[in-house]
Amino acid sequence: MTSEDVQFGVEITPEHPVEDLVGFAETAEACGFDGVFASSHYNNRDPFVALSRMAEATERVRLGPGVVNPYETHPVTQASRVATLAEASDGRGMYGLGAGDRSTLANLGVDQDRPLRRVLESFKVAQDLFDGERVEHDGTFVADGARLNYEPPGEIPVFVGAQGPHMTRMAAKHADGVLYNGSHPRDVAWAAERVAEGRAERPDEYGDVSFLAYASVSVAEDETAAREAARIPVAFIVGGAPPPVLDRHGIDRERAGAVGDAVSAGEFGEAGAAVTDAMLDAFCIAGTPATVADRFEGILDHADGIVAAAPLGPDVEAAIELSADALDRVR
Repeated sequence: MTSEDVQFGVEITPEHPVEDLVGFAETAEACGFDGVFASSHYNNRDPFVALSRMAEATERVRLGPGVVNPYETHPVTQASRVATLAEASDGRGMYGLGAGDRSTLANLGVDQDRPLRRVLESFKVAQDLFDGERVEHDGTFVADGARLNYEPPGEIPVFVGAQGPHMTRMAAKHADGVLYNGSHPRDVAWAAERVAEGRAERPDEYGDVSFLAYASVSVAEDETAAREAARIPVAFIVGGAPPPVLDRHGIDRERAGAVGDAVSAGEFGEAGAAVTDAMLDAFCIAGTPATVADRFEGILDHADGIVAAAPLGPDVEAAIELSADALDRVR
């Protein structure tokens, strides 16, 4: 299995009890999704614990973090966790890596120093480790003769979470898959151009790269309920959105900064209340299954596939099923 085996995925946020997360993964597999990602934030449950339990309860879907960052945990240690997941899932593991959420990393005093270089170095070192090599590395982090004392089963595709132009282009050039943090066809169309630039520079021996829209989705039979459920997840997206992305949608930078400040302070209710309708429309696919299907169709004009990401909807399990139905309409 490679990154190309994941065309439609779902992100599950470990804000729920682990037993519930396992049930969501089972539902996603039964609904025909190709992959399940577990998001990673220090203030939620550990994604690797949840993913290992999901591995026991599923048979087909690929499983991986979506996405971990290379600051909270040493990249070599992180690579070993991913390799362990691959072993526990009989070769279904995948590695989702990104620079991390600026708002929550600020709580840990983490400075996202040289994020593009650190992400690139982290997954290149991980790939060497997955191949059984001993690693000598001195860059944004140090690995002095590090290696894994076991062999990961099968290939472990690397998906890089991206939003800005340089990270998106780098991911398309070097990684197995791009997880573009975007929910609006306008953003995905822009990202497709950056992916094309990266593909043009991509070494032939790497093979092709998958371009997936990692889209915030909130779907329910009641449109108002779907949009209300999206407010806090959209607040996180707004807080970390680069200024050019805000400008693309005409969103006031000062208002967005206030949303991000509330997220960093842990005032999630305040942050969600500050989210405007324009922010919801720009950063989430929220509404009924028909509305969501229309947006999916617009995104698939530009991307190879979609990962339906948090919040999914006011009822997560029902939202997974409704998201699958919406995808079925446009496949």
